[in-house]
Amino acid sequence: MNEQELRDVFVGALTEVAPDIDPAAIDPGVELTEQLDLDSMDFLNVIVAVNERTGIEIPERDYGKLATLEDAVTYLLAAQ
Repeated sequence: MNEQELRDVFVGALTEVAPDIDPAAIDPGVELTEQLDLDSMDFLNVIVAVNERTGIEIPERDYGKLATLEDAVTYLLAAQ
């Protein structure tokens, strides 16, 4: 998958977990849990959805590497 496809998958997972999120309002450089008011279970559900859609395994020790949208896309690109 390319960068845009991975971004779309991640944003899609975010909006699936938190349907009130406006994808256009996501600041790619700000921590997702802060700007979207996600708790740890919400974030875990995002990770699971991304894994299901991409097949990319994301170990728990790497969750912090997906703190922002920008970080998440970078991580997913490298992890493919």
